Amino acid sequence: MISFIASFVAGLAGWTLLEYVIHYWLGHLPKGRILISSEHLKHHGDILYFTPLRLKIRGAVPVLVVLLLIVGGACGLPAGFGFVAAVSLGWTTYEWLHQSIHVNGPRSAYGRWAARHHLSHHFGRPNFNHGVTTPIWDLVFRTYAPVRCVHVPKRFHASVPWLASAFDGRTEFQAFLSDYELV
Repeated sequence: MISFIASFVAGLAGWTLLEYVIHYWLGHLPKGRILISSEHLKHHGDILYFTPLRLKIRGAVPVLVVLLLIVGGACGLPAGFGFVAAVSLGWTTYEWLHQSIHVNGPRSAYGRWAARHHLSHHFGRPNFNHGVTTPIWDLVFRTYAPVRCVHVPKRFHASVPWLASAFDGRTEFQAFLSDYELV
């Protein structure tokens, strides 16, 4: 029997793959033909649009139940609960980080990297950098593109509030302006 702790660690790793699958395979590849994809394309059209929480929960619950049944059935219920707890934590952290990237701005070196990595995906490179919390699966599936400077089209100047205030010279985020260029 796999311990709760070992399955929790496996669940954190499993979340990173699930994040990539949801974002790229279900968000981009169907081109709006399924609910996840149409919601994701709304987010690309208006990067301050986020799928309502009720829809996120409605999508997450069946996934978590299936994971519990699979891992719990194969390795025992403690392992199943550990795995699902970790995936839930990863998913929640992803949702917080993703919204923070768009709305609040980076507060750490990791946040700065994540913002640059993810915003490059939005501003001109939608076929790359699908991992928001980690680039691991982008590297594995060859959808990783290194980012030095994100080229932000002027028409999207105000679409990321913290970045707009930095471009306008108003906030502590001015230190990050070397990561972005208005074009």
